[in-house]
Amino acid sequence: MSLRRALDGISGILVTPFDDRDQLDPAPLQPVVDRAIAAGVHVLVANGNTSEFYGLTAAEAERMVQVAAEQVAGRVPLLAGVGRSVHEACALARASQAAGAAAIMVHQPPDPFVSPRGVVDYVRRIAGAAEGLPLVLYLRNDAIGLAAIEELCALDPVVGVKWASPTPMMLAEAIRRTAGRDIAWVGGLAETWAPPFYAVGARGFTSGLINVFPSHAMAIHRALDDGDYARAGVLIAAMRPFEDLRALENNGTNVTVVKAALRILGPDCGATRPPSAWPLTPSAQEQLVQFMDSAALLR
Repeated sequence: MSLRRALDGISGILVTPFDDRDQLDPAPLQPVVDRAIAAGVHVLVANGNTSEFYGLTAAEAERMVQVAAEQVAGRVPLLAGVGRSVHEACALARASQAAGAAAIMVHQPPDPFVSPRGVVDYVRRIAGAAEGLPLVLYLRNDAIGLAAIEELCALDPVVGVKWASPTPMMLAEAIRRTAGRDIAWVGGLAETWAPPFYAVGARGFTSGLINVFPSHAMAIHRALDDGDYARAGVLIAAMRPFEDLRALENNGTNVTVVKAALRILGPDCGATRPPSAWPLTPSAQEQLVQFMDSAALLR
């Protein structure tokens, strides 16, 4: 499947496994990768937010894209997240290209003094470092404005945008302004926001659920692709307890819930790193077990 076509599917964001000494432990990731690919997940992503990208050192992020490339082994396209300082992002883009990533996913800079034209320059620098590798923009803050988004989408290497702002009408306008280019507009707020994003023209969505329950994420994708919003709504409601748990503590349990579920289901991919919350509170842990039991994940 081509990268462009695959981006209309599910972009599964892989966790980063740690051992009990808080060191990288790549082996437990292989069953997660295999399970996701077997379920039909279209794209896998290393060094995304569910990967705890901002909790990794530069060397760890480089190692994890190498690990993911080895484990995916070309079965689906691999996106490699890059970000932080422009020099770190460029270095990681070069390392990701050497590892065999199909494309680079550029995290939007979280710098408190970011400027719209500075973001364009940032992406240009990364594009130069990646030497022609396709770029997917990960936009979490649409405050950079439509003019800057339009300019970003005009850059030759940009093939997709993961829209992670809860603003479907602004997304619709961005899609309208870039209609002359074959940009993949991907819902970047996972399953729960996929229907409104689909309604305005996006296709596909990101998912952390694929680490635990990839078949359910795929069922949601099939329903949306078929235009069956009612069925998609039922399926999303069924996994809402999982997403509600991930939203606790100012979203500080987002990755915690995924890793806690993997600890129950297997393979155990270890704890999360601060500033993520770890472990779950006893109440949240009990609710997670109840969800997993009701979803037949424990049988």
